[in-house]
Amino acid sequence: MNIVPTLRKRRVQAVASVAVLALTLAACGNDSDSGGGSEDKAKAAGITLVKSGKLTVCTHLPYKPFQYKDGTKVVGFDVDLLDLVAQDLGLEQDVVNIEWAQVTSGAAFQAKKCDMGMGAMTITPERQAAISITAPYMDATQVLMAKKDSGITGLADLKGKKIGAQADTTGKKYADDNKAQFGYTVIPFNDLAIQTNNVKSGRVDAAINDNGVLYDFVKENPDMAVVAEFDTGEQYGFGALKDGSGPKLVAKFNELLTKAKSDGKYNEIYKKWFGVEPKK
Repeated sequence: MNIVPTLRKRRVQAVASVAVLALTLAACGNDSDSGGGSEDKAKAAGITLVKSGKLTVCTHLPYKPFQYKDGTKVVGFDVDLLDLVAQDLGLEQDVVNIEWAQVTSGAAFQAKKCDMGMGAMTITPERQAAISITAPYMDATQVLMAKKDSGITGLADLKGKKIGAQADTTGKKYADDNKAQFGYTVIPFNDLAIQTNNVKSGRVDAAINDNGVLYDFVKENPDMAVVAEFDTGEQYGFGALKDGSGPKLVAKFNELLTKAKSDGKYNEIYKKWFGVEPKK
């Protein structure tokens, strides 16, 4: 056995292994730098996340076309808008289904269940007192939906009848505020799907909710019709924690919304979900 050449050979192999390891470590470092690190971008903006690498968003499903499940994935207008924030910070959006009152009251943010809240949320003084809310991203109003052949054309036709409203919404408040004048009974439902299906089944005579969701519903249900609109002058915003990272996330969305409206991205997203560009 020739010992010297063997030792020299082993020494060369060891040096080569060290060199390969160094290159591998350098490559890993470069990958991290090039990605910017999702946590690094959020931290640089002064934002602390509920879950590492994710923008966790609470909502109450379904509320089509704003947010609803398509298979296992949650999609919709609100989802695409909050993706502007997620993508800017290098994050993945993670949607959590939760009771709507937990979002509007701020309880979900205080319990660290989510970073932001979505759900075609009307901006109200009560909600502004409880949570941070973004600039308005869409105008809205309340509408009345009934069966096409019902003969119902407005609230005055509902005397002695039942009107379905979604719990913890401005539609429910509008229905409650007018029930004494028009003599109907308000039946609350926990979500949009149950509310609309109860009109179809005849359990309630009509339903009141936001124009976006009910116009979307009648497109797919030709036996139903939006029979009246009420000029409530509402505007939607996204919610976040009142303090801490909440205002920073709100400011980030406001910045990106302004940019999306100027470069055409907002119109593109709007048309994707509503079939037309927004009114100017």
